[in-house]
Amino acid sequence: MRLHRICAAAIAVVLSACQAPATIGRNADVIAPVPTANAGPDWLQEANERARQQLLAKYGEDQRARIERGLRQVAAFWRVDDGDAAAFDALVTTHFAGESAELEALFDRFEHMFEKLDGHMREAGRELRAPVDLDLGPLYPVDELFGGYDPGAHLIEDFFANKLAFVALLNFPLTTLDERSAARDWPRRRWAEVRLAQRFTDRVPADVGLALGESLARAEQYINGYNIWMHRVLAPGGERLFPPDLRLLSHWNLRDQIRADYTNVDRKRALERQQLIQDVMERIVAQTIPAKAVDGKEFDWNPAIPAADGVREPDTRYARILDQAAAFRAVDPYSPAAPTYIARVFEEREIPEQRVRRMLTDVLESPLVPRVAEKIRARLGRDLRPFDVWFNGFAADGTKSAAELDALTARLYPNAHSFERDIPNLLVKLRFSKQRAELLAKHIAVEPARGSGHAMGAAMRGEKARLRTRIEKGGMNYLGYNIAIHEMGHNVEQVFSLEMMDHTLLAGVPGNAFTEALAFVFQARDRELLGMPPPAAGDRALRVLNDFWATYEIAGVALVEIDIWHWIYDHPAATPAQLREAAVDIAKKAWNRWYAPVLDGRDSALLGIYSHTVNYPLYLADYPIGRMIAFQIEEQVRKANELGGEFERMSRIGTVAPDLWMTEATGAPVEPDALLRATESALEELRSGRSH
Repeated sequence: MRLHRICAAAIAVVLSACQAPATIGRNADVIAPVPTANAGPDWLQEANERARQQLLAKYGEDQRARIERGLRQVAAFWRVDDGDAAAFDALVTTHFAGESAELEALFDRFEHMFEKLDGHMREAGRELRAPVDLDLGPLYPVDELFGGYDPGAHLIEDFFANKLAFVALLNFPLTTLDERSAARDWPRRRWAEVRLAQRFTDRVPADVGLALGESLARAEQYINGYNIWMHRVLAPGGERLFPPDLRLLSHWNLRDQIRADYTNVDRKRALERQQLIQDVMERIVAQTIPAKAVDGKEFDWNPAIPAADGVREPDTRYARILDQAAAFRAVDPYSPAAPTYIARVFEEREIPEQRVRRMLTDVLESPLVPRVAEKIRARLGRDLRPFDVWFNGFAADGTKSAAELDALTARLYPNAHSFERDIPNLLVKLRFSKQRAELLAKHIAVEPARGSGHAMGAAMRGEKARLRTRIEKGGMNYLGYNIAIHEMGHNVEQVFSLEMMDHTLLAGVPGNAFTEALAFVFQARDRELLGMPPPAAGDRALRVLNDFWATYEIAGVALVEIDIWHWIYDHPAATPAQLREAAVDIAKKAWNRWYAPVLDGRDSALLGIYSHTVNYPLYLADYPIGRMIAFQIEEQVRKANELGGEFERMSRIGTVAPDLWMTEATGAPVEPDALLRATESALEELRSGRSH
């Protein structure tokens, strides 16, 4: 997961209607509406007209559309405390760039300054959060205060106060999502201007942004400490199924342990372990887990019976969600174009909610689901259970057990430094040139994560991207290694899309789904990087089924999260207990609709286990979309017979509109169709016996 994008977007509140580019003499007549909750001072209309006449007299009719648009945008955000009519007149007549050279210089100045500001703000925020994010020793109460402070929380409001925001709004236009989505021939410079103006869509008071950052930090700290010590979790008969000191973070490590046990040669014991983890997950979602079991290294408990001391976790999971919901609601009045957090997320994603829902349900309701489920049933030799939603046995090569993989990765990577030192070698194995691999590695630092792991890119050229993954005392286990390879994919994209970008305002990719997709490309090759043979040509059909099943799993999880957030907005006075009941009900209904028909067991709440709902709200939809994109990218990589070069080319496209990026990268817009077609072909190949 790439950490900074979702947090920065939430705190800065740039998730509402975005903007379009400004140029002189081209499309200058396109004037988008500027929704605003601010009526402005009584004198504003008269002052606006007076300024319009002055600027027209100075620059002529050729600049009429730009002048009128810029004045309208400034007036939309002007408040009484920004100054009187004279101040308004002075600002717009002084700072309107009516000549091409002036506009060019203004853009260059903004781009340079924002790179420096963003870079140093990222650096300061990273250091403030280091004790919370990194495994650096015990956490102290003061660490939550430092981690919750956002040094950039006041930046946008400061830019309105000192009038820099108004200068940008005066010269660079706002557009609608529809206009941006339809753009096909805008030059890259115009897209950079889009992203410049996007920073000033909303005017959120600094104290509101700071409160939001604090709520996100509290949620992050809660999730980072949500470990289950599996040796203390007893099977129904009282047996201990897991080794001492096995600490699994919810949900990531719990889910990945289920996946790892599909390679366990002791199938009976593997089944018992997987079922036990499922029982733990159900208890977490329902908040019937004993409070002492959360990071409880000395507390024995049996998920099949009530807690021995009768004290369950007091709905903390849902209290943290409501805490953030209150902070997001405080932002809503300042975002008239996207007046809910839900709306802002989909605006930032630049893919409408209804389109996202359609793409996900196309997978969930595909007739391919029962056919793939039947293949899983045949491979396992038993009826399917709810935890088989995480089946990954199509891709497993079976050459090494989970214990052997853990031993191998622990030996190779006893600490963060050893993984960092090996990055050039890993990148060469991924078919990057030696020169590129060494250059990329110089821009990546590896650090031990307190949580599951994440990537934090730089925001200023010359700074390092951060790769965080969990490293146990005995070294990096296979789960930590698998996450590290995923995060390395994020980091490589982050380096390419910043250090080698023509405009730093275009740094990155269109959204989280795209960086997740690029990271999946790395993650899919994690075993090959350990020296295991790549999949044979005949195994491609099985890999396709694995991709389909993973997309099917996370698609339902994403829709559950979206529905939970709609429920929260529909019930603003809800208590944590009421949210818990609603969330469990939403998860069960989704399960019964899309999963129970092929997986044994109705009324499972497993779809509600993902921790993202608590500490990265509404991020989850980016995973299934990312898997669709990853599949399209993999098809392009195979077609070009080139990974390193194609990865770099795609990463350097930048933050243009999603479908535009996708079409340039792979030749088609974002869609599940390619995955569905390939799954159909894979099933036919397996049926006809052309694969094994």
